[in-house]
Amino acid sequence: MISTVEKVLFLKSVDLFSQIPGEDLAQIALITVEEGWEAGDEIFAEGEVGDALYIVLDGKVRVHRKDKVIAELGERECFGEMAILDAAPRSATVTALVDVALLKIARDDFQEIMSDKHAIAVGIIKILTRRLRDAAR
Repeated sequence: MISTVEKVLFLKSVDLFSQIPGEDLAQIALITVEEGWEAGDEIFAEGEVGDALYIVLDGKVRVHRKDKVIAELGERECFGEMAILDAAPRSATVTALVDVALLKIARDDFQEIMSDKHAIAVGIIKILTRRLRDAAR
């Protein structure tokens, strides 16, 4: 298990959270849950209701739809990030390629923090908007 201070430093190095001030990251760090998955485990499946965002602490995951690989993600990369904004069904399946350690942030907990700290919400929306623009190019 990593300490709250280590989580804050880790979150600061993650693109999605890079613009958020340290004191706000400390609040986010407190709601993260560490999870471990073994190689081959399905973390979530396409069509399931999204209820959390995940960040890879260690290892590698594959994002895919049936046999089509969308991405392979490693340390400091996020997946399921749209779930922190809405409860729409997952658009892809995510599977652990190797044993993987993740930080999980539940939507309800995150939205509670965002309701008090509008700067966090604005920062997250800016990053997600940039990602959508980049994906459209």
